[in-house]
Amino acid sequence: QVQLVESGGGLVQAGGSLRLSCAASGGTFSRSSMAWCRRAPGKDLEFVAGIAWTGINTYYADPVKGRFTISRDNAKNTMYLQMNSLKPEDTAVYYCAASRSLIMNIQNIQEYNYWGQGTQVTVSS
Repeated sequence: QVQLVESGGGLVQAGGSLRLSCAASGGTFSRSSMAWCRRAPGKDLEFVAGIAWTGINTYYADPVKGRFTISRDNAKNTMYLQMNSLKPEDTAVYYCAASRSLIMNIQNIQEYNYWGQGTQVTVSS
């Protein structure tokens, strides 16, 4: 059974940094696209960052460009999200997602098959 487990969330002051991790198990993910998404209070789930199976191609939502960096280690079946210069509007539950196979649009959250339980990120002003 495929499992995605996020870690690294917490409370941080504005301007601070956090590093999220997503450990995948129960399957082969070296050819999967993976992504981080978030749901802020009262808002819909939104795409934050995505990475192709090669780890070379990365994609970011406009609000996080230049501040967040997504990466993956296929040997460890783990994905990361380095978040710098955090803002209060980054407060949300962050979810990692993985596709079962290659997908056409990494930024389309509907294409992901597996989801983690989420980790809370709270940025205080």
